[in-house]
Amino acid sequence: MIRFDNDYSTGGHPLILERLIATNDEQHPGYGVDVHCKRAAELIKEECVGDVDVHFLVGGTQTNKTVIASMLRPHQAVIAADSGHIAVHETGAIEAIGHKVITIPGIDGKLRLEDVAHFVASYWSDVTFEHMPQPKMVYISQPTEFGTLYSKQELQDLYNFCQEKNMYLMVDGARLGYALAAKDNNVTIKDLSELSDVFYIGGTKVGALFGEAVVIANDDLKPDFRYFIKQNGGMLAKGRLLGIQYEVLFENNLYEKISQHAVELADQLTHAFEQKGIAMKYPSPTNQRFPMLTTQQINVLKEKYTFADWEQIDNHLFVVRFCTSWSTKSEDVEALIQDIQRL
Repeated sequence: MIRFDNDYSTGGHPLILERLIATNDEQHPGYGVDVHCKRAAELIKEECVGDVDVHFLVGGTQTNKTVIASMLRPHQAVIAADSGHIAVHETGAIEAIGHKVITIPGIDGKLRLEDVAHFVASYWSDVTFEHMPQPKMVYISQPTEFGTLYSKQELQDLYNFCQEKNMYLMVDGARLGYALAAKDNNVTIKDLSELSDVFYIGGTKVGALFGEAVVIANDDLKPDFRYFIKQNGGMLAKGRLLGIQYEVLFENNLYEKISQHAVELADQLTHAFEQKGIAMKYPSPTNQRFPMLTTQQINVLKEKYTFADWEQIDNHLFVVRFCTSWSTKSEDVEALIQDIQRL
């Protein structure tokens, strides 16, 4: 079977594996204070504006949980789109540490400023507001679970609103590389460092064996963050393994190059589907594409390929997800295109 069901099926980029082997006999202090983590942090800081802090964690759910735990007091909650990862695919990790996830219907996976503003205004105008969890953070992801993107203006507007209302804006970047590489994207890492309180640069789905790089821009959130990493089980004893991977990813624009590869192949798939008269459910320009297929078309393609069942439109039409990645082979995409043409 040729796999298009996710972007983390394979291991790490060969250059990362080579560097891990080459540095295997080195001995360093543990817990992320080694020279590799320090250099990786400096490489990321060069992409940012201001005096940001950079920390390396292992996975996305752990990162979301740790960051939110560090930012919110016990009575405070986080606003997310109803399709947001923290609301749907993290087994209640945020609620498990005592913070309610307030969901608002998204448009193609995105929160709209007017909907967030309406909820916040309604909360503070309710005379019983002290009896309800206080909305303190807005959580978005770039790209969203549907592969869609926030524009720089949308990001700016959300951040300005959060600043005005004394709230935080967090950007989940588990697939950030694929957002940065998308043709429709106009948001950079520099922009994220200016227009959010904290964001992270995903490695697990973008070339690393594992790892997420948390970037904290808000000075108030920097103190004691390592305590929260430790408390949430994220302080890796062999922390250099994270630093080495991000060193490689941010040398010679590798993160950008491998992300671009995935997006280019996804563009080819969309073109093939649309030439066949098969429309996309969501306007995703990233590595996730969502064609609407009949049961018969799905069964034919599942003879050779794996992909994700996403949602049902009616008795005959279903949305599925094809996901490319940094490691997707061009020849596998070409084979899939040929089979799409034969549907």
